Amino acid sequence: MRAGEHEGYIERLEAFVQQHRARLEELLRAYGPGSKPAWHGRYALIGQPETLVILERMEAVPMLLRGQWEKELEDVFLDDLEFAWGPRIRLSR
Repeated sequence: MRAGEHEGYIERLEAFVQQHRARLEELLRAYGPGSKPAWHGRYALIGQPETLVILERMEAVPMLLRGQWEKELEDVFLDDLEFAWGPRIRLSR
């Protein structure tokens, strides 16, 4: 997250959750803990609290998220989450 985006982020995250509540619920049902894909060890991030922030960033600033992610974490986690969420812009290779 860029420095200027910290202020008011909680409110933006709450708005994101309200706007996408049904989509988030479906994501949890389809890919979250206890789902068939989760049994195969995929989609490890789904169901974790930080997933809300990642999804919000995926919608708001997908290229910035991808750039920061590649510096620190394995791409497969973001790729799987991106596939399950189905964002407007597909950034995975």
